[in-house]
Amino acid sequence: MSSPSAAPPAPNNLKRIVAASLIGTTIEWYDFFLYGSAAALVFNELFFPDSDPLVGTLLSFLTYAVGFAARPIGALVFGHYGDRLGRKKLLVLSLLMMGGATFAIGLMPTHATIGSMAPILLTVLRLVQGFALGGEWGGAVLLVSEHGDARRRGFWASWPQTGAPAGQLLATGVLALLTAVLSESAFGSWGWRVPFLLSGVLVIVGLWIRLSVDESPVFKEALKRAEARKEDAPAERMPLVAVLKHHWRDVLVAMGARMAENISYYVITAFILVYATTSAGVSRQTALNAVLIASALHFAVIPAWGALSDRWGRRPVYLIGAVGVGLWMFPFFALIDTGGFGALLLAVTVGLVMHGAMYAPQAAFFSEMFATRMRYSGASIGAQFASVAAGAPAPLIATALLSDYGTSTPIALYVIAASLLTVVAILAAKETRHRDLADVSPGTEDGTGTPVTTGRTEDARAL
Repeated sequence: MSSPSAAPPAPNNLKRIVAASLIGTTIEWYDFFLYGSAAALVFNELFFPDSDPLVGTLLSFLTYAVGFAARPIGALVFGHYGDRLGRKKLLVLSLLMMGGATFAIGLMPTHATIGSMAPILLTVLRLVQGFALGGEWGGAVLLVSEHGDARRRGFWASWPQTGAPAGQLLATGVLALLTAVLSESAFGSWGWRVPFLLSGVLVIVGLWIRLSVDESPVFKEALKRAEARKEDAPAERMPLVAVLKHHWRDVLVAMGARMAENISYYVITAFILVYATTSAGVSRQTALNAVLIASALHFAVIPAWGALSDRWGRRPVYLIGAVGVGLWMFPFFALIDTGGFGALLLAVTVGLVMHGAMYAPQAAFFSEMFATRMRYSGASIGAQFASVAAGAPAPLIATALLSDYGTSTPIALYVIAASLLTVVAILAAKETRHRDLADVSPGTEDGTGTPVTTGRTEDARAL
């Protein structure tokens, strides 16, 4: 592949693009993770009060998992129109949808008020959240990747990835503050609504920032070429069709790469609130504080791992994370079982540092796999379809395993199996660090890394 040749953008402009993607992604992940934390802490009592406590938690996590089921649909829809209309417009829409659904959850009547309609409405709003997030991730990372300095793409593209721990940090921080200052009855009565209603303010801020940035220059150039060749090009092809024809192998690699990353993250940050409080005898506040501090460190290490991927390559850094998180699972649960705050904090922190080694290079890695006019579709499909099999059922499976076996061993083995799948996927992938996003197209590789054509016409066909 040719080396990146595009001139680096103006530093101030690039920083504004990074800030817009980071803040918008933080808000969307705040909304998404807030639901997960609330599902572990209070939704079982508010929306499933007739169930056994652990069964209620399972049902609560089931509505949580429904959001993941909607993410591939969001990826298909947003990816299709993002590849045709641009990244910016779809990112604004995803933010509005996510924020609106989250704000509405804050206004939701509970089971005590409207009975079985409460969990049904909750599930519908969760579906809207998942649909919006399915389109958010691809657009946010592409906007930075396609604007950024190609020689430091891993570093710059990792910043939108910090939106996940930043959103987790914000969601957990607000919940930790409320549980610290409110009585348990007050929090269960009305306090849990506050962080959901806060989303309305955050969305206004996010929209103001996102509307101020420009469309990706790589996309605009590809659109010009497509329009210029449209009359002479063969029949128009949907981006999804082009992705599955030319990049099916890359889609499978992306899905495999997400297994350990997705499953480990939700076990470490969401399921831990169940395991630590029910099996290790840790208080709710202590568990929240540990996740809060560890999320701050997670935020800090992601850009560092991203920078290392620019020097070492995407694959080596990703493999460090996949192997590391698998090896850490048994020590992870052993430390939590001690019941000490220091041990709990160490367990979560090391787990999230290893996760960061996978999550940081992921944005640049997936962006570099696909052609410009099908990049939004390809990256989103690969990432979000995996979430259905990985992140969606992870807390549910972990809780069920704990209920059936009463021990953490099968849960650790579950994460280790996911790590092995990811290692296989990364070993099967090609290194992408030196690819020029303006030149990567379906015609440049035949699936084995062998250049076969110059491949510019597919951008027109995918229009």
